[in-house]
Amino acid sequence: MGKIKVVGLGPGDIKQLPFGVYQLLKKEKPLYLRTKLHPAVGDLEKEGIIFQSFDAIYEENEHFEDVYKIIVENLLETARQEDIIYAVPGHPMVAEKSVQLLLENEEGILIEIKGGKSFLDDLFQAVKIDPVEGFQLVDALDLNQDELEASQHIIVMQVFNEYIASEVKLTLMEKYPDEHLVALVHEAGSKTEKIEWLPLFEMDRMEGVHNLTSLYVPPLPIDERTKSFQTVQHYMDAITGENGDAWIKEQNHESLVAYMEEEVLEFKAAVENDDIDNMVEELGDVLMQVLYHTNFGEQSGYFSFEEVIETLNKKLRRRHPHVFDGIKAETPEEVDAIWQKIKAEEKRNNK
Repeated sequence: MGKIKVVGLGPGDIKQLPFGVYQLLKKEKPLYLRTKLHPAVGDLEKEGIIFQSFDAIYEENEHFEDVYKIIVENLLETARQEDIIYAVPGHPMVAEKSVQLLLENEEGILIEIKGGKSFLDDLFQAVKIDPVEGFQLVDALDLNQDELEASQHIIVMQVFNEYIASEVKLTLMEKYPDEHLVALVHEAGSKTEKIEWLPLFEMDRMEGVHNLTSLYVPPLPIDERTKSFQTVQHYMDAITGENGDAWIKEQNHESLVAYMEEEVLEFKAAVENDDIDNMVEELGDVLMQVLYHTNFGEQSGYFSFEEVIETLNKKLRRRHPHVFDGIKAETPEEVDAIWQKIKAEEKRNNK
């Protein structure tokens, strides 16, 4: 079986290309590029380096997942005949889906990662942050607001155009204030590097295609993370802590049960009155009572909030095989039959 040596072209022009990678590109053939749309490629062409690119595949397919799979199929087919070099933007092991697919190949093709330079170092320098403070690197094409930590530096890569920028903006605005200052970083580290600081709600006002653009989202101070569950936990720890609220220090599980019942009844009334604002507020009050009890559990050493969440997650997973495991249940009656069977098994196992 053959071998594919994978190298990274770095984030910018040929001056940023690691010398070892440059030597490899000069002496070894054949060379395949994921894309020609990279600042270093023009200089490589001037030096007489011959290559083939997969840009035509991008034009023929609408979905990036299909593009990467087709590229990998082509590379593996070629590698069965001879050893090849495959060059990608940036570093091969930083947000490069085609390389991950190559590493997962089951055909016995050897994949050697020969290095490169990631865009991250230059981006950190451009926006002047220290990654030791904590950061997340996320893909604009697969952005999930539930996975974002507003307490950390967020870097959103592959913000190619106005449409993608708009989708990213809408997702971020579920968690961040509209006026939160963010930075569009174009071609970080290159001689044409450009940094645009602007309010979040304006970040999608970009024209054309930007293959080397990332978005930097600074962390929010704790009091501005009003949509974060971590903020709730932070406040609750302070309120129930040593220097916290005097009233709550006098309470226990038994004394708070009446308050839990009261909050549930107030939520019930909000539902009956179709009062959406009060439903939101009363659900928050119910959650507050839950957190009071979990904090008491932690302080007494009997149980923790994490144990409550663990028990819930296991129960959700265990009791919904019709959602997670392909078990057929298309009617409420079929779902109820599954639930009854699972609960009966739980009772037998707990004896």
